[in-house]
Amino acid sequence: MGSERQDRLKALGTRLRGLRTEAGLTGATLAQLAGVGQPTVSKVETGRMVPSVDVLGRLSRALGLDETTTREVRDLLSAVEAAQHATQAAGAETALGGALDEAVRSAQLVRSFQCVVLPAMLQSAEYARHVFDSAPAATPEGVGRAVAARIERQSLLYEPGREWVFVLTEGVLRTWPGSPSLMLAQLDRLLAVESLSTVRLGVIPWRQAVPVMPRHGFSLCDREAVVVETFRGQRVLDDSADVTSYEGTFSRFEEAATFGSDVRALLLQVMKDFRALGDDNTTR
Repeated sequence: MGSERQDRLKALGTRLRGLRTEAGLTGATLAQLAGVGQPTVSKVETGRMVPSVDVLGRLSRALGLDETTTREVRDLLSAVEAAQHATQAAGAETALGGALDEAVRSAQLVRSFQCVVLPAMLQSAEYARHVFDSAPAATPEGVGRAVAARIERQSLLYEPGREWVFVLTEGVLRTWPGSPSLMLAQLDRLLAVESLSTVRLGVIPWRQAVPVMPRHGFSLCDREAVVVETFRGQRVLDDSADVTSYEGTFSRFEEAATFGSDVRALLLQVMKDFRALGDDNTTR
């Protein structure tokens, strides 16, 4: 999609450069007549800058374009903007999950730490929908496809030979989108996943001090890469020094976490709290 936008931008620039040549103007002269900088003309003509509607109008008037040609270059700009919007919408589907979802496909060992949002592989469909809805330029169609892809990839949790270790802070369990009922369903899913032989689920309780101040979530895929999650998307780091550093940090979080029956008891307590919260909302 990005290449389509670039192709359309180059087509607009090539057309404007041809019109300038036909008019017998240099780039500097056109810039002066249009009241824009000469670098602006150069960048637009070489496909390195998307002109605003105002700038395109200035250039069109300076070139003395007739109505038909003016409409033609406007249509070329509209095509660029349409491709740009499509690229942004596609990015919304994957910005919060695409890199990780693809990285886990070939990994035999995945270790994930999260301090705000539940790990992608543990999210219910409705929880995931809220995650993708928060992405820039999200569309209903794009969100639907992203949710379906995420749920489909969760089948990897059940494959023999894979190992999954998830460590969360208790704050993750209590940071909720939507409604208490959504979180009750989500916590019930965590109880079911925790029982799988391929999964270890740990939680650092609020009463336990964290060994390292968490700055963001991350997932280690085997010992080859780490996917770091940020507000703007995900970054895949494959430098061995980065992977080793994150492995050490994950180990410290893992040591501080509680597992097994203690986690199940904590999940049940959080579910009790959400039921009470739902009852409070109902009676208001």
